[in-house]
Amino acid sequence: MKSTNIPFPMDRLADAAREGRVSRRAFMNYAVASGMIAGAATGLWGSMAQAEPKRGGTFRIAQHDGNSGDSHDPGLYESNAEILLAHTHRAYLTLIETDGSLGPDVALEWSATPDASEWTFKLNPNATFHSGARVTAQDVVASMNYHRGEGTTSVAKALLEVVDEIVADDAQTVTFRLNSGNADLPWLMTDYHFVILPANDDGTANWQSGDGCGPYRLNSWTPGISASLTRHDDWHGEGAYFDAVEVVFINDPNARQTALVTGDADATSWIENKTMALLERHPDVDVINLPSAQTITMPMFCDVEPFNDVNVRKALKLSIDREGMMNKILFGAATIGNDFHHSPAMPYWPDDVEQTPYDPDQARSLLKKAGMENLKVKLYSADSISTGAVDAAILYSEHAKKAGMKIQVSREPNDGYWSDIWLKKPFCMVAWGARPTPDVMYSLAYKSDAAWNESHWKNEKFNELLMAAKSELDDGLRAEMYRDMAILSRDDGGTVIPYFPNFVYGKRKNIGTTGEHAIAWQLDGYRAASRWWFNS
Repeated sequence: MKSTNIPFPMDRLADAAREGRVSRRAFMNYAVASGMIAGAATGLWGSMAQAEPKRGGTFRIAQHDGNSGDSHDPGLYESNAEILLAHTHRAYLTLIETDGSLGPDVALEWSATPDASEWTFKLNPNATFHSGARVTAQDVVASMNYHRGEGTTSVAKALLEVVDEIVADDAQTVTFRLNSGNADLPWLMTDYHFVILPANDDGTANWQSGDGCGPYRLNSWTPGISASLTRHDDWHGEGAYFDAVEVVFINDPNARQTALVTGDADATSWIENKTMALLERHPDVDVINLPSAQTITMPMFCDVEPFNDVNVRKALKLSIDREGMMNKILFGAATIGNDFHHSPAMPYWPDDVEQTPYDPDQARSLLKKAGMENLKVKLYSADSISTGAVDAAILYSEHAKKAGMKIQVSREPNDGYWSDIWLKKPFCMVAWGARPTPDVMYSLAYKSDAAWNESHWKNEKFNELLMAAKSELDDGLRAEMYRDMAILSRDDGGTVIPYFPNFVYGKRKNIGTTGEHAIAWQLDGYRAASRWWFNS
């Protein structure tokens, strides 16, 4: 095999291994591809791979999507800034590992009855809150019940509707009793809303104090400005190698990237794709570019004219050139969407569902059928949604002209977009973070009564399939149900999905990593603070 077929030469592979930029698995694959036998590759890894992670230093993060209205309330988490902090100073029952598998966090192990209608979690006896109290089953019960019941304000309520009762069997054991089987419940516990909080004496959850049981203690936080954290030395998990973490919330992408290049930040979330190639050539910067289940959506209110006509919804889906948009706006760092919120990075992806084409002639015909030739609509967007979001909206408006429709793009301020535009305006752009399974995503945003049903779409057949899929333990049958749901969403739903953007973010080369990065969120599933370290 010629060296031109190898992703990079052995000297660069060695440097990547020493600096924590390549996993052992990837190193072995590349080395064997070069003609090296497996045994020799193993020895080479041992001699060249990075040293053990080092403790010390202050990790400085430049983070996007910080808002003045961000808060400690986990039931209302929605910004990337809140999600980053939640994974840094709070903890969950389970977590998503760097390889995408499900791993333990506050819960050490879990098991279910054969029909998946009852799940029992055994807690880590070493888990403690930053205030010093040990994490108990009562804390878990209070934390989960905060999102349940008629009085809850949590937007994650829909995810726990299948739960009838949560009980503390003893100080370290919690059981969830469901009204029907749910094979995804342990995955559900990774949802960023479901942080473990201390319980008050009356059994309610104390979220107001900001106390947590995560790897770092939150010392100060000015929403939209900055946050300061120090290591929780009694943390129950592995990692947390930095002594301290400083986060500066910078919504301007050029300012974030400048901070990374100058060394004022050790890592930054969300690099703009148009500068990706330039940053990749910088000697002190690593660009991490990963396919993800992050999704850009353009939801239309299905109960508001003109979107209450399915012909109009179909016409808008046929009026977007997805391939052209990905190439021009994202420079190819994306996966094409197909108008159902279920990406190839999730399980049960239906490969055989026909792709929605760019067909302005068919769109024009549908508008005529609806009696809405020369349709005019307003699409709201903001720069902070995702890389090139406003440019993508403007390009969409150009595509749609060929169908005889006019899309007026309204560029909105970054601060306040989620509180003032999303779920308020009838047609807007949205960036969704990755969810671990289709059930989580569909329950959050597509179920008729979901708090985040951003398109106001209501389809009884879809709801029935969703409930049936939750308790179906046969993977083949479950996959068929998700395929049927995808088709319903594509053909009748109120959401245009142009693409699934890659996670593109950066770090300084003196930051060591395992070489694998979780695709749940940016910055290693927003766990960079606990998983990364300084090499020097």
